[in-house]
Amino acid sequence: MISSITLAQQKLLYGFAETPQTLLLNPGAETNYRYHVGIPFLSGFSVNLSSTNLVLGDLFLSDGIDFSTKVNRAIDKLDKDDYIHLNTSIDVLNGGFRYDDKTYLSFGFYQELDFIFYFPKDIATLINQGNEPFLNRPFSVSELAFKADILGVLHAGISRKVDERLNIGARVKIYSSSLNAETKNNSGTFTTIEHDTNLLRQYLSGVDVNVRSSGIVENDETLDNPSSLYTKTFLSGNLGFGFDIGFTYHINPQLELSGSLLDVGFIKHSKSIKNFTAKGDFVFDGVNFQYDGNNTDYWNELDIAFEEQVPNGENQNSYISWRPAKLNAALKYSFGERRSKVCYADTKKGYYYNAIGVQLHSVFRPLGQQFALTSFFEATITEKFHTKFTHTINDFSSKNFGFGFVGELFNVNIFGMVDNILGLTEIARSKSTSVSFGVNMVFD
Repeated sequence: MISSITLAQQKLLYGFAETPQTLLLNPGAETNYRYHVGIPFLSGFSVNLSSTNLVLGDLFLSDGIDFSTKVNRAIDKLDKDDYIHLNTSIDVLNGGFRYDDKTYLSFGFYQELDFIFYFPKDIATLINQGNEPFLNRPFSVSELAFKADILGVLHAGISRKVDERLNIGARVKIYSSSLNAETKNNSGTFTTIEHDTNLLRQYLSGVDVNVRSSGIVENDETLDNPSSLYTKTFLSGNLGFGFDIGFTYHINPQLELSGSLLDVGFIKHSKSIKNFTAKGDFVFDGVNFQYDGNNTDYWNELDIAFEEQVPNGENQNSYISWRPAKLNAALKYSFGERRSKVCYADTKKGYYYNAIGVQLHSVFRPLGQQFALTSFFEATITEKFHTKFTHTINDFSSKNFGFGFVGELFNVNIFGMVDNILGLTEIARSKSTSVSFGVNMVFD
């Protein structure tokens, strides 16, 4: 069972006040219940796998095309801005209670895996085709960028009603990372030219590479049981701190503006560190065999020369890793039949059966921001059953349609979300797949 606060939930769960999980996306969301208790490991789970310009069918469909041809085609159509993204998490604990008529407190703990890998087109082309077809062309090392995290997040938040129009909120987070691996801002080029010394000469120019990691190597031994990483996410890994803030503002009874800023924080990595660095320039003419019986250790000499000109090695220096901050903003207009329902402390709250709106979502990634623009329609079927339909334009598609529902039966609150419905009909051709589900106990 895996769960994630992914683009799927950002589009669908955001603004769904009927489910407690919306507080994780906007701590300033309004709440209409006295307290809630999440079912451990079931209160919210989902998975999101996305790729901007490559689908599984490009490589693995049984269509009679040679695999090497498929690889060449895939490399040709990808560029350095394309990426693969995976985000999962387990909502281990989630709860909350009303402190007074204006204040709702919530808390919990979830485990998260977040991985993003940018396609290094130059490096992939060089490995796939070699350097001989590309004389005088510099291949860039700067395109190498990725980040992987496994961590636990212990959090506590407050949602406070300021007046009839404004509700604000904040959440503090303690991060505990069991694994991190990342690299970006690398530089350098590899160039091959014709030369009379040995036909070809290769240049490594301005190489500066830094790969940082924690949790992969411990006591000089590589991790051999990845599942153990999840047992180290509760305050036993590398620790960090972060916060969320958010608000909901009623411009008038039917028009609502909301926004949130999430995961503004960092992690200090100082345990189980292993970093790799390389910096310098190198000129290589190949190996000139001299057929000298007294000198046959050509490869060792080459290795020594490379080490002297491009110093490289490993270290255990601590470092800081920043969390991928997320920004949400939404405008919603409610209309249709107006009803009222009794909430906490016999308070009556008015609501409309239908709503339309638009939401902007952005997440800060290693090579820049990613954006998603979502339009949505909300329909209340009954007082206890609500639906949401979305259409999203993002890096993956302009035809991304989603559906979500929230229902309540005997204080059991259940939600389900499906993103990119059209892609589910043919997973091998889909660039993005997200499904989420959750069960909570909610008491009015």
